Amino acid sequence: MMLLALKLILAHFIGDFVLQPAHWVEDKLEKKGRSKYLYFHVGVHLLALLIILQFQHIVPIIIIVATHFLIDLGKLSLTNPKNYRWLFILDQVLHLLVLAGVLYWISPFPLDFSTLFTEKTLLLITFLVFVTYVSGIVMRMLLAPYIDEVAKDDADTEGGSLKNAGTYIGMLERIFVFGFILMQQWAAIGLLIAAKSVFRFGDLNKGKNRKLTEYVLIGTLLSFGLAILSGMCYMYLAEQL
Repeated sequence: MMLLALKLILAHFIGDFVLQPAHWVEDKLEKKGRSKYLYFHVGVHLLALLIILQFQHIVPIIIIVATHFLIDLGKLSLTNPKNYRWLFILDQVLHLLVLAGVLYWISPFPLDFSTLFTEKTLLLITFLVFVTYVSGIVMRMLLAPYIDEVAKDDADTEGGSLKNAGTYIGMLERIFVFGFILMQQWAAIGLLIAAKSVFRFGDLNKGKNRKLTEYVLIGTLLSFGLAILSGMCYMYLAEQL
């Protein structure tokens, strides 16, 4: 079953990403169902599946290709500048669900959703929610006295910041730190801190940015501290289960 699953996913990746040039995508977005590249794209998927599956499972291949065409056509019909990112995610999820359905049809596998509600799984999910969303809110509350002052000084400097970039950076760094602790890779945490320091050096090496430097340092220490504490707590509690 695993071999077949890998073959199906590999064929999908090759057809949807490796062998789909950017100008095909642009033409499809412009012409929708009238684009010849939509049919070229489906043909590439068919060829990839036939070769990787060695011309076996013909009926499942036809189902995959037909549903891929319908999903892509629906996505193209609904896409606009505001929703294209969410439709891309939905498009990929639907394709993968079709592959999972076909895999289950060819080689049935047990579906045991009870594992999602075990103590260890719920404990992991709880800590992941904490290190991403809850920690971010806690940090905002702790740093609230300094935010307005730093924002005022930062507005006088050149350049700007991407919307919500700081929030996403904080989430990612805490997830990395949490994961490194679970893998017992403490040295990697030091490398992550060093990498962040290098990237922020250009912003913080000027005297007039002293407040911003102090703010970033406090925020970084809080972020890493919460992630490290969360990782250690999770490891301790997981061992008790």
